Amino acid sequence: MPNFEEPNTPKKVPVSKGKHASSTQNRRMVWENIIWPLILDVNRSYFTLKEYHSRRDKFCDNKKIQSSKVAGGFVSLLVKGILIRQKTIYSIHYRLIPYMRKKANLEYGHAIREVSTKR
Repeated sequence: MPNFEEPNTPKKVPVSKGKHASSTQNRRMVWENIIWPLILDVNRSYFTLKEYHSRRDKFCDNKKIQSSKVAGGFVSLLVKGILIRQKTIYSIHYRLIPYMRKKANLEYGHAIREVSTKR
């Protein structure tokens, strides 16, 4: 039996992001919603693990997001060099400190460019 579907009906195909796109999205989410606001709130270039955990838990509860997504984004920020770990203290890259002092709204894209450019 022939299929008499409307030819102009758009087919809904679920599109999933690739591994790199979802990693970038998780990094961006963690940076813009947890890390950078935390840095601006504590008004210093470092934060403790306890401060991060309280901010992360509050964000996960409000947005109904699993903490595993946030954890992946956090680790990815460490790998990219935006965050630096020293025992239980985490600090931001030294090139981001002027933005912190100005209380600027630093988006992830600008932060990654600032950290990765050679001068």
